[in-house]
Amino acid sequence: MTTKLETLETSLRNVLGESIQELKSALGEITIIVKAANYSEAMRTLRDHPELRFEELIDLCGVDYSQYGDGAWDGPRFAAVSHLLSIAHNWRLRVRVFAPDDELPLVPSVTDIWPAANWFEREAFDLLGILFEGHNDLRRILTDYGFIGHPFRKDFPVTGYVEMRYDAEQKRVIYQPVTIEPRENVPRVIREENYGIK
Repeated sequence: MTTKLETLETSLRNVLGESIQELKSALGEITIIVKAANYSEAMRTLRDHPELRFEELIDLCGVDYSQYGDGAWDGPRFAAVSHLLSIAHNWRLRVRVFAPDDELPLVPSVTDIWPAANWFEREAFDLLGILFEGHNDLRRILTDYGFIGHPFRKDFPVTGYVEMRYDAEQKRVIYQPVTIEPRENVPRVIREENYGIK
């Protein structure tokens, strides 16, 4: 007897075929990797094909792989990862697409397929600098419009580049160089046998 995951895996291989760069099944979940060139067509097929019918985009986020595996990663740096749900078939799928260029990470937008992707893609752009081609309103969503850089990139400094404060004399918010001294926080470890026991 085939399991639900095996049925989904077979359907994915039959329907998407060569569009799938890699398919992994682990911990009761299936993840597929799709090339950026095939991404739009594959996502539309995932939504529309009767064998799959992933009607709902649950989540979309950006990932920076530059320090993945303690620096052992040698693939592309940025990826967009989507989680899809098929209500009709009651199964889930993770789809990963890597941006081919690390300097200008660009992948197609899926807002025309799932309008819910709008804010998710804006967040991935704001925090990681991933550009979504075809997105009609790609602007910052969480950081200030004057913010420089993308704070979730692994090479972005923890303290940032500038800080802002309200200046009472100028009666406005001003930006200035960071005044926080960098330091390393080491957690305090309590090694008492009966700590917390009364």
